[in-house]
Amino acid sequence: MTTTRLSSKGQIVVPKNLRELYNWQAGLEFVVLDTGDGILIKPKRPFATTTIDDVAGCLAYSGTPKTVKEMDTAVQHGIAEAWHDSC
Repeated sequence: MTTTRLSSKGQIVVPKNLRELYNWQAGLEFVVLDTGDGILIKPKRPFATTTIDDVAGCLAYSGTPKTVKEMDTAVQHGIAEAWHDSC
């Protein structure tokens, strides 16, 4: 077990052996989570950069376009089914 210390500026040094083990380089961003017991520090893993063209491809629809009323009705049916299935 390795120990470290909190600096007067609120900084904690991650021991070198752990930085090397996880290949953490200077400038890497972390997410800090409160576990109730302490904290968990995890590297931030952002989503890959995408464009609207990358995403819009999954929206393809062939058929007659639905009206807003038809979509609202479908959503209400989905909610009713989900609520019924959870009972």
